Amino acid sequence: MEDSTPREPSITDVPLCGPQADDAECPVRSILERVGDKWAASVIVNLAQGPARFSTLKRQIDGISQRMLTATLRKLERDGVVDRTVYPSIPPRVDYALTPLGQTLVPTIQALVQWALSNQAEIKAARAEYDAKEQVMNSPVGQ
Repeated sequence: MEDSTPREPSITDVPLCGPQADDAECPVRSILERVGDKWAASVIVNLAQGPARFSTLKRQIDGISQRMLTATLRKLERDGVVDRTVYPSIPPRVDYALTPLGQTLVPTIQALVQWALSNQAEIKAARAEYDAKEQVMNSPVGQ
């Protein structure tokens, strides 16, 4: 007898979307592109410590431009990951914080960061080996 209880979809249930698929046809890809972006991950990690103002995030995230931080915050706000609160003061004060949905991303991003840290030496070695093979393959014959 087959079990008919509903189950959570697994990674093998996710359809492989073609290159021309849009967000409606492949919502998982657009979500992963957003939260997997290096700037989005940095914003989420920083906001996991608590609410922050724009200028604080800009100082904490090395290398991000004002324009990129603005765009990243807007996209994360649109996706329901970040909440933007404007306080009526002069000048206006704006705080950013993770929403409850955004908080659910923190352990996943932390696990990915830990994986990268734990495997950085092996990845560096693999890249060097690959680059060496590519250099041999692409070098002119007889030189």
